[in-house]
Amino acid sequence: MCLGTLRLAIAMACSLLSALGCATLPGTEALIERHGGQTARFENALGPLSSERNAAILRQLKAKSGDIDILDKQIALEQAIVGSPLTLGNKVTLLQDGKATYAAMFAAIRRARDHINLESYIIEDDEIGQQFASLLLEQQARGIQVNVIYDSIGALNTPKAFFKRLTDSGINVLEFNPLNPLNANHPSWPIYNRDHRKLLVVDGKTAFIGGINISNVYSSAPLARHPAKNGEKPVAWRDTDLQIEGPVVTELQKLFIETWEKQHGKPLAPKTYFPVQKNAGQEIVRAIGSTPDDPYSLIYLTLISAIGNAEKQVYLTQAYFVPDPQLLKALTEAAGRGVEVRLILPSHSDSGSTFHAGRAHYSSLLKAGVKIYERRGALLHSKTAVIDGVWSCVGSTNLDWRSFLDNDEINAVVIGREFGAQMLDMFAVDLASSEAIDPNDWERRAIILRLKEWLAGLIQRLL
Repeated sequence: MCLGTLRLAIAMACSLLSALGCATLPGTEALIERHGGQTARFENALGPLSSERNAAILRQLKAKSGDIDILDKQIALEQAIVGSPLTLGNKVTLLQDGKATYAAMFAAIRRARDHINLESYIIEDDEIGQQFASLLLEQQARGIQVNVIYDSIGALNTPKAFFKRLTDSGINVLEFNPLNPLNANHPSWPIYNRDHRKLLVVDGKTAFIGGINISNVYSSAPLARHPAKNGEKPVAWRDTDLQIEGPVVTELQKLFIETWEKQHGKPLAPKTYFPVQKNAGQEIVRAIGSTPDDPYSLIYLTLISAIGNAEKQVYLTQAYFVPDPQLLKALTEAAGRGVEVRLILPSHSDSGSTFHAGRAHYSSLLKAGVKIYERRGALLHSKTAVIDGVWSCVGSTNLDWRSFLDNDEINAVVIGREFGAQMLDMFAVDLASSEAIDPNDWERRAIILRLKEWLAGLIQRLL
């Protein structure tokens, strides 16, 4: 059996175990009602702000956002759901695709003076993986402590020798929920729980999050794991990440260390993991980490509530779209109350079953007034949202059952009109490279497509 087939078989087995262990998502309406009615609170580099300062910041945000009321409703609700603070004084740089993201990551790694914490679902032994390895080894040799977390299934095709080279040099390497039960980090061996996060923290002051793993496929190069056939033009991957500097990096660092400790990694070398933070910019950011250990998915409930509070626009760009009934309800109800709901989804995917399972929901969404577009010319891997031009979200979370129930995920919510404008510009560029799904044409699609959708829909919880 080839490694690719073995990987698929193991992934399916993990999915079945997951389905048996955690079958449904939480009832969102009751949870949202329970957490409503609080007052928005903000923090800066020095800590929590006074109630007077909180009110002044909210007034300023609303003044810049016109008549949009989502800020009143969403900020306090989100705060109650997630628990992490809305942090002032951050600089957020929007990074599109692997070439820009890797260049920024490499530059940050080279500037490191104390430590480097890297967490990634996939780390491949290819050109990009070797570039990361070389840089990390170089910095470790200079006395900068490097700590790495990788997922056991995500890196299944990566030779153990790749990681041994790192550990032999003094780099701390931790395998998340190993497939081998003899190496399990938890007595219950929760093999279905995967670490889907993509996080790099340098010196506790600069962080990167988003959808990009460490692999050649994201470097604006040909689709390495699925090479073109019969003279077809190679396909590049389309993804989105953030570079974040400022006080909110402390919250992202906490999430990395919590994962390390939960997985019983070796004690981290004594470094300055939580330096004194300084204001780096004007952005207001909330870090959201979600794990199956939480009573409910923090990211899922945050997104559902944001869609529910939308007044004008809900723009989602999503790589893997397998919505549950509550997400479908939120989208259709938003469209029903006059909100412009637009989804940019893949026109093809590296997961055929996921692709067709998502398409199985097109008819009901289109009938409700949701506008659907399929991205052409690239394999879409972005996971972003922008709502009413003021609430933006970028991270690792797919809109599928696995991300909401089984995976460790990480996202950042950015509040404000200025960053929202960048997100809207990016959405417009992707929209220009997408084809609208016409409701009438969709209802005339081929029977074979309907059959694929039906079959994929039967196993959507497993995808």
